[in-house]
Amino acid sequence: MKAIIPAAGHGTRFQPVTRVIPKEMLPIGSKPALELIVDEAKSAGADEIVIVISHGKELIREYFKDDPSIRFVYQEEQKGLGHAVMIGLEALENLDASPVLILLGDAVVAGCNASAAMAAVSAANGGAGVIGLERVPREKVSRYGIVRLEGDRIVDLVEKPSPETAPSDLAIAGRYLLDGRILEFLRTQEPGKGGEIQLTDAIRRMVTTSHLSPFTFHLYGYIYPGRRQDIGNPKGYFDALKAMGENE
Repeated sequence: MKAIIPAAGHGTRFQPVTRVIPKEMLPIGSKPALELIVDEAKSAGADEIVIVISHGKELIREYFKDDPSIRFVYQEEQKGLGHAVMIGLEALENLDASPVLILLGDAVVAGCNASAAMAAVSAANGGAGVIGLERVPREKVSRYGIVRLEGDRIVDLVEKPSPETAPSDLAIAGRYLLDGRILEFLRTQEPGKGGEIQLTDAIRRMVTTSHLSPFTFHLYGYIYPGRRQDIGNPKGYFDALKAMGENE
């Protein structure tokens, strides 16, 4: 399995400390947060990991320089998560329908091994795609990608909907297990919310139009028994310290 970890964001919500150290390298226990995420990817079966970084984040590259399973690519322009994932995918070879795990570099999951659990869900459903989910207050759905489920299947996704139009209160929570064919959808994806290339929009096209393609793509939702922690801001980081400490 391949894995991509987007970690190119500038950490503006955590400045000024992120002018010195990337937010992904802030310590949680004895390890940087990003190392916990790398460990999670490996535990799910990833044997090749591409970390997408930006210039100024060479500390990440230096820290992992002795790990032969990790490669780095640069996101030269901040064009959104979908753009970062596309760059990571283009660094991999012979993808086609190969499984690709995507783990956001500023999100840790406390209380469960999210990626390993998602890999098990995929295996139980013939190699289908899986997205990690969490319930959020209805008034906060406009901060997230939100999905609509039929049973365990994801049948629609909307990026940052209003509370009135959101299809549910189930938010995408920093972990995706897709297959390499998402690359062709990202390459043709028009900018969405915020003028950025949104991964949610590309996945939506893949889910809702795959029946018109040479392949059919099934996508399942996995609701974490644990909790995603956003380490990209001070409150989220300190919440993560507490949550990860409680689950040691």
